[in-house]
Amino acid sequence: MEAPHIPVLLDEVVEALQPADGDVIIDGTFGAGGYSRAILDAASTHVIGIDRDPDAVAGAADMVARYDGRLQVVRGVFSQMVEIAEDLGHESVDGVVLDIGVSSMQLDQAERGFSFQNDGPLDMRMGQDGDSAADLVNTLPEEELADVIFRYGEERASRRIAKAIVKRRAEMPFTRTLDLADCVSKCLPPRRFGEKHPATRTFQGLRIAVNDELGEIGRAMEEAEKILKPGGRLAIVTFHSLEDRMVKKFFAERSGRTGGGSRHLPQADLPEPTFRMESGDKRTAGKAELEANPRARSARLRAATRTGAPARSR
Repeated sequence: MEAPHIPVLLDEVVEALQPADGDVIIDGTFGAGGYSRAILDAASTHVIGIDRDPDAVAGAADMVARYDGRLQVVRGVFSQMVEIAEDLGHESVDGVVLDIGVSSMQLDQAERGFSFQNDGPLDMRMGQDGDSAADLVNTLPEEELADVIFRYGEERASRRIAKAIVKRRAEMPFTRTLDLADCVSKCLPPRRFGEKHPATRTFQGLRIAVNDELGEIGRAMEEAEKILKPGGRLAIVTFHSLEDRMVKKFFAERSGRTGGGSRHLPQADLPEPTFRMESGDKRTAGKAELEANPRARSARLRAATRTGAPARSR
């Protein structure tokens, strides 16, 4: 029953959630079930696992049976966690954990099309529906494609890369991951030892656009604010700066660290904080975890506790 992949910052996530007997906790990115398993083992809790990937939901059957009614896993997006929890009979919950981004399972499966190191169809759809990365690469106008690569991938050579993609697709559409990775690599200087693969940022940008990841994060944090009880905990693990900045800004606004408005606004008119930040609000992997799991090197955990203030309208 061991999980096939190592969940990042597992001990820190469990510590942040403080699971107790009778708690209901949402694992909004179920994946291989690593966080859910630890939460269920920590106390007599009930976990609602959500995943947009049908393979992850199907693969959870044995684990669901093992925990004899304490685990429910449903297909969906975490930005709809309120509706999902209510459909399962829970108007509020004690904790929410989100592990943002592509899962290691998806990265390791070449046929899912996330990897620029293993050949597979140019897909990248976490939910296996909607437009694929190939659709974007082969149809977006050059300027829009460059914007996607720059905005979501933070790739400074985005215009050069988009131009090369558009030129090549006029001759033959892109259908495979290594084909696109090779095209992108030719646009950039040869990498030196220890540097990231030249296609890293381009693939990241396309993946985020295909799955509307940033939009999902923003909606999910608002949903968590609505569903968490006073004293409930929200723990979010991110893997790159775009995600982490969104989470940091949300927690700062909701905890009253920024006010979310003009610094000249009278204090009495500021919204009541809906979250209380934990001490040491950003946690990273320690040396032992980094040695055991190199994928943890960019992981950041931020956590906060829900206050009794009403959820905000936005």
